[in-house]
Amino acid sequence: MFRRTFWFTAGAAAGVWATTKVNRKLRQLTPESLAAQAADKAVEAGHRLKEFALDVRAGMSQREDELNDALGLTQDPQDPALTDDVRVLPAPRRLRAIQNDHTRPKFSYNRNEDH
Repeated sequence: MFRRTFWFTAGAAAGVWATTKVNRKLRQLTPESLAAQAADKAVEAGHRLKEFALDVRAGMSQREDELNDALGLTQDPQDPALTDDVRVLPAPRRLRAIQNDHTRPKFSYNRNEDH
């Protein structure tokens, strides 16, 4: 009698455990859950890539300073392009070109006007 009760209880517990495990796995495989997991991985990869880029930039700055010291070159500390702030990535070059609008001529040169 006790044997039957033991095995019945063990079977019921195993069934509850298996059902819970299957339902948990099915919830993980829903499209919403997969999309959330993919977004989390993408954000994590972006953070790692940014950290890598900042590390590379810091190494480049350090090596440039070493080479400048070895060659006896000096930098103008007033030049904002030469600051060694390696905590942030530089702005895209295209935006810098647009912001430096004073270097462009004020007139438009049209080749067809010469004819």
